[in-house]
Amino acid sequence: MRDILDLDRYPIDQPDRLGPLIERCQAELAANGMFNLDGLVRAEAIAKAAAEVAPMAGSDSYTHERLHNVYFLDRVAGLAEDHPALTRFKTINHTLCGDQLAGTIVQKIYEWTPLVDFIARAIGVPHLYLMDDPLARVNVMEYRPGEALNWHFDRSRYTTTLLIQAAETGGEFEYASNLRRDDDPNYDGVGRLLAGADPSIQINPLKAGTLNVFAGKNTLHRVSTVQGSRSRLVAVYSYYDRPGVHFSDKERLGFYGRSEART
Repeated sequence: MRDILDLDRYPIDQPDRLGPLIERCQAELAANGMFNLDGLVRAEAIAKAAAEVAPMAGSDSYTHERLHNVYFLDRVAGLAEDHPALTRFKTINHTLCGDQLAGTIVQKIYEWTPLVDFIARAIGVPHLYLMDDPLARVNVMEYRPGEALNWHFDRSRYTTTLLIQAAETGGEFEYASNLRRDDDPNYDGVGRLLAGADPSIQINPLKAGTLNVFAGKNTLHRVSTVQGSRSRLVAVYSYYDRPGVHFSDKERLGFYGRSEART
């Protein structure tokens, strides 16, 4: 993996040397709800990764377009339908599934055991497992000019992404850390932010080749509208603290337009 990852800067293949990096990542998670490994993937390798997936995204991806609120729910108990927290937004992306990414750099990085073990240590869990679902385990999302991933909370506690290609302008990762808690949904605070009355929104500037681990369950976030002539390409890596995780057929159909892997 040395020709793909900068293992001099990030000695992920040498667990005994990872103490300082683990401490740094855990401190950033506590302070910011995320950590970045800027330049983890070498410039030549991330350019090759983009060259591998961009043509497929342009010709063979699934276009997923929907109107949604930040909860991805039709109704939220106790909230009036016109509450600002239930403001609806449009999200559009073009998705490549795990079965389309066999043999790519994106997949090789996802499956590399030392990286999986490092992320587990960084987020403080005993072990992480690759997702068993052949479609959902690793995805590449393309956001074309004029498209965005709009405001939402994640379903999982942590999300791991690798930026493959940044947009010319726009396509920025914006977030408001810990806007809610497990015991306090803070609907009014969510509504104020969506109405533009909360100045606490931050931007995480990402460059191609950066791995990001993000605690998105209680942090509202979005990717702003892509502008210019270049798409934003990002890989989403799904790891779980238990083995054997699959999406349901209904979830696969909703996210990918199909329920079966291609043979």
